Amino acid sequence: MDVLILIPILVVVIIVFFYLGWLFNSKLGKKNIVTAESEAKRIVADAEKESKNIKREKLLEVKDEWYKKKTEFDKEVNQKRQKLSHLEKQLQQREENSEKKFDLILQKEQENKKIELEINEEKKKLDSKVEDLNKLEEEQNLRLERISGLTSEEAKKMLMENLVNQARIDATVLVKEITDQAKADAKKEAQKIIVQSIQRSAADHSIETTVSVVQIQNDEMKGRIIGKEGRNIRAFESSTGVDVIVDDTPEAVILSSFDQFRREIARVSLERLISDGRIHPARIEEVVEKVKQELEEEMMREGENTVMQLGLHNVHNELIKHIGKMKYRSSFGQNLLQHSIEVSYLTGIMAAEIGLEVNLAKRAGLLHDVGKTVDKNVEGPHALVGYELTKKFKENAIVVNAVGSHHEDIEMEHPIAALVQAADAISGARPGARREPLESYVKRLENLEMLAKSFEGVAKTYAIQAGREVRVVVEHDKVDDLFADKLAKDIAQKIETEMEYPGQIKVTVIREVRKIGYAK
Repeated sequence: MDVLILIPILVVVIIVFFYLGWLFNSKLGKKNIVTAESEAKRIVADAEKESKNIKREKLLEVKDEWYKKKTEFDKEVNQKRQKLSHLEKQLQQREENSEKKFDLILQKEQENKKIELEINEEKKKLDSKVEDLNKLEEEQNLRLERISGLTSEEAKKMLMENLVNQARIDATVLVKEITDQAKADAKKEAQKIIVQSIQRSAADHSIETTVSVVQIQNDEMKGRIIGKEGRNIRAFESSTGVDVIVDDTPEAVILSSFDQFRREIARVSLERLISDGRIHPARIEEVVEKVKQELEEEMMREGENTVMQLGLHNVHNELIKHIGKMKYRSSFGQNLLQHSIEVSYLTGIMAAEIGLEVNLAKRAGLLHDVGKTVDKNVEGPHALVGYELTKKFKENAIVVNAVGSHHEDIEMEHPIAALVQAADAISGARPGARREPLESYVKRLENLEMLAKSFEGVAKTYAIQAGREVRVVVEHDKVDDLFADKLAKDIAQKIETEMEYPGQIKVTVIREVRKIGYAK
């Protein structure tokens, strides 16, 4: 029973609560709708206000832009108006100038017409004068023909011949003057170039000897060098090809040979044997062979250093080896390598002065005596031997020709060959560069004195400065001052004609009067 009662009650309560909830929700919904409507009205009002403000701002911006465009347009219109007004003024000025020019042209035309009339009148007068002159000329020509007995054609021909002959004479004189001046200028320029080249090279004098001295610690070492029954010294001389002189000279052994390379091998070998202390034939042969190889390597290095020193490139290794050999060759006491380097510098300097290729000239100068380094079993002049050697190793044709022609064994084909010949003469002929044998030196000085003494009026002659100057003392009563000047020139000319000598010889003629008195 309780359950049956509770169920209706619960249903009623639920219905009541449901109604109350529905009633509350309906009132609350109406309130929210009113609130939302009022909010919507407010938003719409604000939007309308904002749109009006934006519209107002945009209108202001459009007005400003319109005003700006209007201002620019007005400015542009004003500029165009000004330009038009300026163009109008220019056109007006041009019209005025054109009118003035037209007036001037009319005026000039009138003046030209007047001048033309005056010229025509003057022309008529000149024509009449020319006719008169032609008549006078014909009359004069007839008179001259009657007087001279020649026609006008004959007179013209004679006059032309005279003019041609005179022109030829004048041309010949002018050509001779130009030629003489050119020769004088060329001689001065050549002398200048040679002097500058000598001054810029200025190599040391080099005099070689034929002996080398090896210092030893004591004289007991001489016995060890000689060896038992002389076997060591014989083995040494046989291996080196030099003469060993063991004499009474204290603490020294002398090596003698005209071959500098063999003498240098012997010197170095003997010094090593003395330092090592082991001196016997087998050891001598071993040391000599080793020193020979070292010196050959040194010659190669010397050749390479020389080529680098002169700034030359692409020289064949065999030629470099021959250049190194020059260190141990000499000509009349002048070291061949130093001589070749000097000739190379001189040739290069002279080539630079006259606008030739410097490196090619230096190359030819360095290799000009390379034929002297070839073995003695090759026959022929050293210039031709060098010619074949450089040609074999494909040197430049100009260099090959310069090597072969520097002693005129073949014809010169390029100016560099002449420069090499001149540089060779300069290097070998300067005082002190070369040594000549004592006998020939003394004989040359005697011949110089006898030649100068052969002239009449010469009392004494003295050759001084190693034959570079001869002083001639004349008899004052037989030779006057004028004849002394002529005598100096005659002696110099005779020396040039009859003697061979390096460089130049100065002839000094001395004429003096000495009076002697004695006080007793």
